[in-house]
Amino acid sequence: MADKEASSGKSYIDSAIAAGQSVLGSITGNQADKDQAANTKSQAADEKDLSHTVGKVGPFAATPQGGVSVDDPSRAEGSYNQTVGSAKESLGGLIGSQGLKKEGQQQNAEGKGQEAEGQLKDYGGGIGDRVKGGAESAFKGLVGDREGEEKARVRHDDGKAQQRSAEQDIIKQNE
Repeated sequence: MADKEASSGKSYIDSAIAAGQSVLGSITGNQADKDQAANTKSQAADEKDLSHTVGKVGPFAATPQGGVSVDDPSRAEGSYNQTVGSAKESLGGLIGSQGLKKEGQQQNAEGKGQEAEGQLKDYGGGIGDRVKGGAESAFKGLVGDREGEEKARVRHDDGKAQQRSAEQDIIKQNE
């Protein structure tokens, strides 16, 4: 179900429509309205899930809508520093070297900070590109500039990939 129009906003609208259909079905007792409400609600949930989907391979991310992004380099640097810092900390504990252990703890903490900084840059930049791309696409569509509209839509979709990639990593870290 790779619908290029799947979005969180559309899913919220469909959820509201489903609620209205459900109320109508409850008032009238019409089973067809109740069934339609359940179907619309299910479709809204699928749209929301699709809208939040992102595939990641290393620092690269892509969405079903065609957006692509590359992680901010500080995310990979931070992850590297966390790994090396953890290794130093473990080795220092194993051989009884408090200096190496403390050095590893410090490097691990710095790596977490670097990674978080990169995630925030990607998250904020992604939101910014989505907003700017969406607004520009709407404007270009109104004035009939189809090429500009498509270019702005790509900016929106790439921003979405960037934002969802950061969200996915942040959620994974907090589980």
